[in-house]
Amino acid sequence: MQQRAINVVLTGVTGTALAGMLVAGVAAASDDSAPSKQQLLSQQAMTSQEGKTPAKKHHAKGGDTSSDVKRARKSPAALLSGRTTASYFWDDGSGVNGDTGAPAGGKPMQKGLFASPSWPLHTKVRVSYNGRSITGFVGDRGPGSPSHRGVMLDLDTYTFRYLLDGEKPASKYNVGGGEGHLQGVKWEVLKWGSGAGKRGAPKPLG
Repeated sequence: MQQRAINVVLTGVTGTALAGMLVAGVAAASDDSAPSKQQLLSQQAMTSQEGKTPAKKHHAKGGDTSSDVKRARKSPAALLSGRTTASYFWDDGSGVNGDTGAPAGGKPMQKGLFASPSWPLHTKVRVSYNGRSITGFVGDRGPGSPSHRGVMLDLDTYTFRYLLDGEKPASKYNVGGGEGHLQGVKWEVLKWGSGAGKRGAPKPLG
């Protein structure tokens, strides 16, 4: 009877000890395998960073292209065009080369001032020859008698010489270059002037 009681006591003690050991082992295993709080925070931070996609860079369209792309300028459309033989003049009241006085249009003699036997004064005209062009205006009357022989434009000496060979005249009164007329000069009326004269194809003076 006494021995049986001892066995019961030993069995209880052994069971309690084993239970304690099991609990301790489980706790130890839990502590070893479970990540620390700091590790969890680090992993969460890394996951958050990996989930973010790099921001796309947006390039403004058309912002930089304005300096790279140049729009070609369109020449004004001609209202009337044709070809003629042109002479040259420089009328400033000096009397040189038959100078008859200041231009009839009221503006002083200058580069780009042309003479027409019939067009309205201040008409805007573009003249072209040998791949070169100059835009000027009708500021005087002329040529006189040559207009009856097909010379329908008088150009200032600078424009005449430039159309001839791209050079400058020897002087205001002498174009140089050995030419007194340019045949086949293309003329284009860009805008009719408001001064005296007649619109349309050029007519001889008088």
